[in-house]
Amino acid sequence: MANNDQRDIIDFLTAALTIGGEPPKIITTHISVIFLSGDRALKLKRAVKFPFLDFRSLEARREACLKEIEINRRTAPSIYKGVLPITREGASFAIDGDGEIVDWLVDMRRFDDSLLFDRLASLDKGLRRPIIEDLADSIALFHANAETRPEKGGAAGIRRIAENNIKAFEQQRAGAIFDDARVETVTKRTIELIDAHADKLNARRDDGRVRACHGDLHLRNICLIDGKPTMFDAIEFSSDFSDIDVLYDLAFLLMDLDFHGKERLATFLFNRYLDVGDEQPDAYAVLPVFLSMRAQIRAHVGAAIAVSQSNSADREREAETAVRYLALAESYLAAAKPRLIAVGGLSGSGKSRLARELACYTGRRPGARVVRTDVVRKRLMGVHPNKSLGPEGYAADVTEKTYDAFAAQAREALENGQSVVMDAVFAKEAQRQEVEALAKACSVPFSGIWVDAPEAVRVERVATRKKNVSDATVDVAKQQSAYDLGDIGWARVDSSGKKKETVRQARALIGI
Repeated sequence: MANNDQRDIIDFLTAALTIGGEPPKIITTHISVIFLSGDRALKLKRAVKFPFLDFRSLEARREACLKEIEINRRTAPSIYKGVLPITREGASFAIDGDGEIVDWLVDMRRFDDSLLFDRLASLDKGLRRPIIEDLADSIALFHANAETRPEKGGAAGIRRIAENNIKAFEQQRAGAIFDDARVETVTKRTIELIDAHADKLNARRDDGRVRACHGDLHLRNICLIDGKPTMFDAIEFSSDFSDIDVLYDLAFLLMDLDFHGKERLATFLFNRYLDVGDEQPDAYAVLPVFLSMRAQIRAHVGAAIAVSQSNSADREREAETAVRYLALAESYLAAAKPRLIAVGGLSGSGKSRLARELACYTGRRPGARVVRTDVVRKRLMGVHPNKSLGPEGYAADVTEKTYDAFAAQAREALENGQSVVMDAVFAKEAQRQEVEALAKACSVPFSGIWVDAPEAVRVERVATRKKNVSDATVDVAKQQSAYDLGDIGWARVDSSGKKKETVRQARALIGI
């Protein structure tokens, strides 16, 4: 069916989905027309052709609808109901009728679009850390279960994407939106980094890191459904866009959070994903170029949108957005020397909260890697961070292995250019000396912070914890008050006040 023949179908659907005189809300994209009516959403594939897809035939649109249902039921089974035919019934049409099939629809459950993550991100407290941690858990599980694609990705696959970006920027030169020198700097540096990390990129492919991913994982394609972060609208029309490195998939969302001024949430997402996922140290080395490439795509797509605008104000607005994306792409490629920060304190002192916050201001994006003994211990025991360990998890041999792995994880991140915040009690003077020695061995700057709080404050915090990684109890918090801490040569901050003030003081003490 030709594109112009779909006009009658669109008119039919508009009328059929009008309820009580209220026509459906219609959203038109470059490849679909979506009708929102009541609790229902129907998507019609447009009969169009682009370099990356050809929907001009009825069969191609049917296959695309079936594929969309298949891949999106991996993450959003409650949304994606099935595929329905549009049939010819005399002089009109019907949805799922008995006549000749003339087109196909994706049948979906409509959700509250005020709960889309891009909408929530625009609110002061629309997105909070617990939601972001739930999202990170969902993404990590999705990536773990996704089918591997060993024939895709690697250095060659990533380089093709970068080269396509270069071509897209060249096509936008006539629009005079970008500074040509800046584009050249960004794209040239991208190719240099891909070539420099070719062995790592190929190793990731060989290790099964290239998988059937989402492919379009940004804030607008995530929604709270029944209180849970739910990913939807994965790319179905081209496996070249979705059979990618899992970290490149995640990079889109990290970049989108940064762009929307939610850098703190990006840091939380990054660390939680690594805490619960199965990543390797090479992730730190390749992530900056992945982040930049995602921003580059947004930049040249934004430029194309800008030049297509007939209204000068719209063109200027879209052009400014595109330039911001290019600036963000450039920032990800800037060299940044890693540093090591250690945060210690007794249970309930607020050390983990402070470590988490300091990571947002430390090193290159998406912030420092927070290595926490509580998480390391549970990973060694094969337990999710939010699950409690029994006494066997705190046996002397497990503790020894925990601190060995704790130091090893920090070293791996530092050696791959990522700043690190180490989070532990550090009650023994020898432990504090060991972490300082680690910084020296890695030739990175070191800052140590000891977090103080009165016992009463610590005990109250521990008693009121919910969904916390730490297994410390009130009794443990009280027992720690008797510890002989030795000489604490680190900067000290009192956390008994407001969180923002504690963070401000700590940042001032270590100069970040």
